[in-house]
Amino acid sequence: MAMVTENGTYSSGEQYDIISKVAYLLGMNKRIFENDHEPPKLEIFKKLDIDKRARIIRNLCLLRNQLEHNFLKVCQAIQQEGRSILGMPEYMSADAMKALSDDGIEIYNHLKEPTPFLTNINLNIKSRINNCRDLFPEWINWNYLSDIFIMPGGTTPEGQKKAAAFFYENINYYPYKQYMNWPAQDEGNILLNDKKFVTLLYRWNNDEFQNLSFVSDVSDRTKANIYTFIENSDKCVFIVDCENSDPYSLCAAIRNLEPERLEKIEKIILFDDIHAASAWELLKSYIDIPVEYIMIERLKDNKSLADVKVTARTCKEFYTNNVDSFVLVSSDSDYWGLMEELPDAKFLVMVEHDKCSFALKEALIKKDIFYCYIDSFYAGGAEDIKNDAIQKDLARTIRESLDLNLKELMNEVLGRTRIEMSDEEITSFIKRKIKNQLEIEVNEDWDVELKYRVRK
Repeated sequence: MAMVTENGTYSSGEQYDIISKVAYLLGMNKRIFENDHEPPKLEIFKKLDIDKRARIIRNLCLLRNQLEHNFLKVCQAIQQEGRSILGMPEYMSADAMKALSDDGIEIYNHLKEPTPFLTNINLNIKSRINNCRDLFPEWINWNYLSDIFIMPGGTTPEGQKKAAAFFYENINYYPYKQYMNWPAQDEGNILLNDKKFVTLLYRWNNDEFQNLSFVSDVSDRTKANIYTFIENSDKCVFIVDCENSDPYSLCAAIRNLEPERLEKIEKIILFDDIHAASAWELLKSYIDIPVEYIMIERLKDNKSLADVKVTARTCKEFYTNNVDSFVLVSSDSDYWGLMEELPDAKFLVMVEHDKCSFALKEALIKKDIFYCYIDSFYAGGAEDIKNDAIQKDLARTIRESLDLNLKELMNEVLGRTRIEMSDEEITSFIKRKIKNQLEIEVNEDWDVELKYRVRK
């Protein structure tokens, strides 16, 4: 994907989801999203515009910004012409007010002065911005992000005057001259791309954002090398050492490549290990390439057989199945011997920054074998598989931790209380008295307690 930079040229690898959502919520004009030379994405505007939570915040921010820009004119129209805020569409958007009313938000009833009107807007934004938390990924600091929508001291006339003075003094630094809460300074277009915005967002809070794969993608050059490698092959297979790779990075990488350019890939062979991430078995549900999943048993708990299995299978694919090209996904330098022993096979290697040794990278360069960092691909493409992996593992862990059978429990209780019940009576009692009265409570230390509420 090529996008416009500040100097008018195009760059690749940038992401625009975060800044498009921020621009929408701040009330940026739709024309900005429709302009091919501006970064915010129209598809995100359309998606958020049907979400009531997002739509409410957008219209509140839009009206606040219009009031900041036209405060004196609104005051004069009220005081000198006797007009209502509801009846000055040249200053205050009637469409935004109607949309808020349709969404059940009445912020202007019986208000004849702009100051209490602004107070009402700020109160609504402050109380409702957390409704938009789920619109953004888990990795972003929500406290940092939500704060840009809240006017400091915005519920008092003094705070509003101070915020307005700062806004007017620095208005040319604000993105598209739209009000937001930030230490306004000359940073260029802060909504240029996700990488720039998120990096600045953390810096404003005396923090540093380091997970750059969440806000940018690998270059077009890297992708072009991968496409060329695949296209020049007769048969291409992915060989994945799961113990020395990350399932989420691989999923994100594949999903950020053009599907039609991957059609020559015969399959992905996963060599999994009990000590590897539990999400590998989910991968096939999230990509459109055939996956062969192999779980490698261990003869000794401290000894993996992955190296041997990967080497043997790669040789079989080359000599028996006529596969000539392999994308090896592993940061383990032990596979250098495999590549040396198959000089007629073509290899492309995907490694991780922190796991790959300098010696391996140097050897790959000397042999003219292309390698790329799998954890440099845009990581946003793996959010759903991460969520699925967490949910499935939670379900399994909770199921194993909570080893409780209600019928066995009832038999213990009946024995201690010396009460006799038939099987039918026990079943009926469980359904009527126990099943719907079990509750789970979580305390401040995140300890979980299963409670039975006694109801008379």
